[in-house]
Amino acid sequence: MLQMPRPLTLFAQALIAATLVLTTAPAAAVPEIQTWQTPTGARVLFVAAPEIPMVDVSIVFDAGSARDGTQAGLAAVTAKMLMQGAGSWDADALAERTAVIGAAISVETDRDLTSIGLRSLTQQPALETALETLTAVVTTPTFPAADWERVRKNWLIGLRQAEESPKSVAQKALNRAIFGDHPYAADPAGTAATIAALTREELQAFHARYYHARNAVVAIVGALDRAEAEAMATRLTAGLPSGERAAALPPVAELTSGAVTTLPFPATQTTVLLGQPGMRRGDPDYFPLYVGNHILGGSGLVSLLMNEIREQRGLSYSVSSAFSPLAQLGSFTLGLQTKTAQASQARAVLLETLQRFIATGPTEAQLTAAKQNLTGGFPLRIASNSSLINYLEVIGFYHLPLDYLAQFRARVEAVTVEQIREAFARRIHPERLAVVLVGEVARE
Repeated sequence: MLQMPRPLTLFAQALIAATLVLTTAPAAAVPEIQTWQTPTGARVLFVAAPEIPMVDVSIVFDAGSARDGTQAGLAAVTAKMLMQGAGSWDADALAERTAVIGAAISVETDRDLTSIGLRSLTQQPALETALETLTAVVTTPTFPAADWERVRKNWLIGLRQAEESPKSVAQKALNRAIFGDHPYAADPAGTAATIAALTREELQAFHARYYHARNAVVAIVGALDRAEAEAMATRLTAGLPSGERAAALPPVAELTSGAVTTLPFPATQTTVLLGQPGMRRGDPDYFPLYVGNHILGGSGLVSLLMNEIREQRGLSYSVSSAFSPLAQLGSFTLGLQTKTAQASQARAVLLETLQRFIATGPTEAQLTAAKQNLTGGFPLRIASNSSLINYLEVIGFYHLPLDYLAQFRARVEAVTVEQIREAFARRIHPERLAVVLVGEVARE
């Protein structure tokens, strides 16, 4: 275990105090979002949050798994390797530099993007150390060969463990069925074969190709003024080549017919997933589909699906539906786990409930309750720096309007029953759903 210097206690106390303020402070008004470009071409979104001496920073690159090509997992393992060595520091040194100041650096990859996040106190010398570390991680990763072999070995173990989860197996199969030959079809984590074949040089080449300033969005929320935020964003991206924004991904094709995939799996329950392409970020039908899905299956115990599947028939402990919007059409999915003997019945009820909802839409009472839930809880969802930084990432990366947060509640309130019914009828086609069944089920 690393021996930490005495200053750690002071920083840790300040970090805990700041966290308490975030979790107990009343919901704030919708913040003002400021935006500009760095000299190298990165877009910046900034919200001043002077209440506590902290800053959250996220650098988002158009470098998600959709850029993997035939090397599934390339984007994710490239991102993972950023913290294994950067500048003159190895993995242990990078971890110690953040630990002693109470800061944290995180890296995440999904189908569209890779984000590198920092949370730090704004007190010095903590902030200087944090920014110096993050800059090195983003601009000068070293991809040490020995660390790559260690990461690869652990990654392959994780892939084998995922194969033991029926939910994981089902979700991967459903994505392939929904997206076909589109880049979204591949699992961001890759496969054992693709990960085993990747080389350190290929990770370096991926970083060189996509980690460009013009391919990045910088989101900043914290106790800074505009000048300080500009200096921070400029510093973080100065070491990146200006480059160009990655080319737009191809459109996702709609499914033309339904199909059933049955995967035998040694489990006492059967996982049932249904899905098709749904909507994209900035979709003109976004709010009717978003509010409608909240009623259908996105609101937990009070959703229509939960009432039909769990409360009335006891077919499953949990059931849900979800849209996952992306740069191109993301997925719309419905799913549950149930006893194998009940799998056919549960699947039929899922479809019947969806078809009825498309035909009639929600009732006025259901819509009113959904609006109250969504708008009433919204202030709390933007009350902390960590949640607000996530919204800035989405707004910046997907080019949503800067007044997205300010208009959110009004857009939800404006949704009507008829708009929901029309949007679902236009966009969701039960006869074309891809169906995946994983468990001890008879082949169909």
